[in-house]
Amino acid sequence: MEDDKPILEQTTDAMSSAAEATKEAVKAVVRKVRKAAKKVAKKVTSGKAKKARKAKKAAKKSSAKKSAKKAVKKAAKKKSAKKAVKKTAKKKKKARKSKR
Repeated sequence: MEDDKPILEQTTDAMSSAAEATKEAVKAVVRKVRKAAKKVAKKVTSGKAKKARKAKKAAKKSSAKKSAKKAVKKAAKKKSAKKAVKKTAKKKKKARKSKR
């Protein structure tokens, strides 16, 4: 401590310099925290975007599968309808033959 300055002045100087140091330290910490928060936010939002893209792809795939299944069902219905028509025609022919 300096002898030519009064103790009160020395104390206030020490306190103000300590306050300045803590202020600077806090600023540095805040900067680091903000930077880290931005990184986390980017990771989280990019993850959500990826999930959304995957969900869209899955929806497209499932709709494609559904349309394929529907097409197969329609084709099966047409075939079964044709078979039914043929069966009824055969039955009619047999009925006619049996009448003779």
